[in-house]
Amino acid sequence: MYSDKVMDHFNNPRNVGEIENPSGVGTVGNAKCGDIMRMYFDIDEQGVIRDVKFKTFGCGAAIATSSMATELVKGKTVQEALTVTNQAVMEALDGLPPVKVHCSLLAEEAIHAALWDYAEKNHIVIEGLKKPVDDIAEKEEAE
Repeated sequence: MYSDKVMDHFNNPRNVGEIENPSGVGTVGNAKCGDIMRMYFDIDEQGVIRDVKFKTFGCGAAIATSSMATELVKGKTVQEALTVTNQAVMEALDGLPPVKVHCSLLAEEAIHAALWDYAEKNHIVIEGLKKPVDDIAEKEEAE
């Protein structure tokens, strides 16, 4: 059912934890399944993500997608991180079962939410970044 890469990132997640005084933090959740993902970025003066951590409450696929997403954005510029899609996360994990695709969407949303927080804190605009839906209830209404 799950690929070897999904199982590896679930059993040995990378970049778990918090960053003290992060440049940006994004928290997203899915009320339907109960998964909650929080991503922390440490971004340097050149706009490069030098460190990234995550905390996820959820199923194995949510943990695996969080872990892989952190690996995909670490060392990237803010603009490069913005291009990491749920599809890229799924491909890097060698796929997810259809009922778990929402976990990869949460990972993409967590990246965007952390980037939004960074932009807000620094009074900058990141080209192509849209304001995330803050409230899980608002998100459900939008769907």
